[in-house]
Amino acid sequence: GEEAATPMSEIPASAASDTFLGIEFGSTRIKACLIGADGQTIATGSHAWENRLENGLWTYSLDEVRTGLQAAYADLVAALGEAPASFGAIGVSAMMHGYLAFDAAGELLVPFRTWRNTNTGAAAAELSEALGVNIPLRWSIAHLHQAVLDREEHVSRIAHITTLAGYVHELLTGRAVLGVGDASGMFPIDPATGGYDERLLGIAQDRLAAAGAPLDLAALLPEVLPAGADAGELTAEGAALLDPTGALRPGIPLAPPEGDAGTGMVATNAVRPRTANVSAGTSIFAMVV
Repeated sequence: GEEAATPMSEIPASAASDTFLGIEFGSTRIKACLIGADGQTIATGSHAWENRLENGLWTYSLDEVRTGLQAAYADLVAALGEAPASFGAIGVSAMMHGYLAFDAAGELLVPFRTWRNTNTGAAAAELSEALGVNIPLRWSIAHLHQAVLDREEHVSRIAHITTLAGYVHELLTGRAVLGVGDASGMFPIDPATGGYDERLLGIAQDRLAAAGAPLDLAALLPEVLPAGADAGELTAEGAALLDPTGALRPGIPLAPPEGDAGTGMVATNAVRPRTANVSAGTSIFAMVV
């Protein structure tokens, strides 16, 4: 059900640092949720959107990402009754995996390929065998390797790949980073370092080169950050994107962007030993901690 909104006029101006904004890009809705220091919901906003099939691949346009972000935030502001000037922190999460590839100028090279696409069977099978770990069809490395196997023209111009959460975070902060949970859906993580597994990076890079794409994988992937790390601040451009009215001020710290699996675990408190999280949304899966 809908939460009762607390008008901003009832929240002391000094308490802006004690409110926290979460933005989630789900498969069918973009949500904005403002909570207080006690974890209780102050207000929510949302915007409905749908993926579409384009040339045989499921996608959302980046224009829809930006306008949907603004619409969900505007809906939150309407629920509050007043546009906030600041928050204590902001965090972005989104559907995991998929493929967003950009050139050196920051231009999208091919339409966003979401987690729903299953055209990566050959790449996933090859990488799973070469790396000795399961590489699901939806992982970003599978999408990249499949593009190489398919001799796609854009591959030679790739400078940076990321996930949807990473893209939105970069719009708001200018930083190409990912939370470790979302990063683990791009490429295997080494638990000892908290970053991408360097040995496996070398193997995958050799496979890419053998397929005709001598790419520097480490340079293409976003920097990996643990929960709680400094992931940048809201820039003037990011503030203007989120709130075109100009009420929102830059300088708000942002948490590392995460995938919806990790945030789902936290939201259901499935982060304690001997607990589990079952998702029955657009896809169905279980995670046991």
